[in-house]
Amino acid sequence: MPKNKDALSRYRWLDERLRNKRLPKPSLDDLVEFVSEKMDKTIAVRTIQKDIEDMRNDPDLNYFAPIVYNRSTRVYQYEDENFSIGNAPIDEADLQGLEVAIGILEQFRSLPVIQRFEDAILKIAASVKMNRQDLENRGLIKFSRGSQYKGAELIPDIVDAIKNLEVIRIAYQTFDRTEPKEHWVEPYHLREYNHRFYLIGKSQKSRGGTVLTFALDRIVNHWPTNDKFDAKNFDDADYFKNAIGITVAEGDPEEIILSYTPLQGKYVKTQPLHASQEIITDNEEECRVRLRIVVNHELVMLILSSGGRVKVVQPQHLADRIKQEAADMLKRYP
Repeated sequence: MPKNKDALSRYRWLDERLRNKRLPKPSLDDLVEFVSEKMDKTIAVRTIQKDIEDMRNDPDLNYFAPIVYNRSTRVYQYEDENFSIGNAPIDEADLQGLEVAIGILEQFRSLPVIQRFEDAILKIAASVKMNRQDLENRGLIKFSRGSQYKGAELIPDIVDAIKNLEVIRIAYQTFDRTEPKEHWVEPYHLREYNHRFYLIGKSQKSRGGTVLTFALDRIVNHWPTNDKFDAKNFDDADYFKNAIGITVAEGDPEEIILSYTPLQGKYVKTQPLHASQEIITDNEEECRVRLRIVVNHELVMLILSSGGRVKVVQPQHLADRIKQEAADMLKRYP
């Protein structure tokens, strides 16, 4: 894959020059001059040669451009005159990624930054929809619809409160309460996890002013307060660095060792559970990984989702917790 946006721009300008039938077929010097002019900077001959090779053969780009070189006339051209890298098919992974991204953007159409690019977003959405429908009609792929982000309508107000350092008052309905509870929150950060958005902030009414996490879909009402709070040095990357998901438990991170079956280990290796993941054993018997994180609800759910294909080696208290969850499940199947 290209390492920067310049590479993608060069491919696009090379494609445009090779498709231009009004101009003579270009030599290498012609291509260098054309791309340099379009990029408004000098592009090296070697860079263009490598770009041509990548357009021809790089499987990650997936262009496989039929660029041929005529040694007698020393010019380049597309062997197929109708070829364009813009006609390259979108594969399944691309469509899924675009589908998710567009779904998120559509939830935030009221935000000014999104409104500025609304026309472009709608054009991309239409193109993706056509590609998806074409593949679905041919029975090649079926997409599940992304869930709607309940509570997304609150985001503009919360973003404004975060930027303006303004306390917001919310009525928050947890699943284990019959009535909502009121919080006066210093809002610090918004975060998406598993198809839900969360507000991270300090509840002024909680003991010690604890930083809490509020799911937007459980905020039943909110009001401005016009109260200001002092800027806090809240670093979301640092706050979440030792946790999976959205819940940051108190205490220091622990060394977690999980033993997966060899087959399940292949999934864990290609999609690590956390940035701290290390493979410490990988053989025909097991795939053993080490994590350094806090134990929270999301970790427990992630382990349980692998069923009998994973075993907690340490810490013992986590192994006991998983064992108890498994025993509770068995009780539901008399």
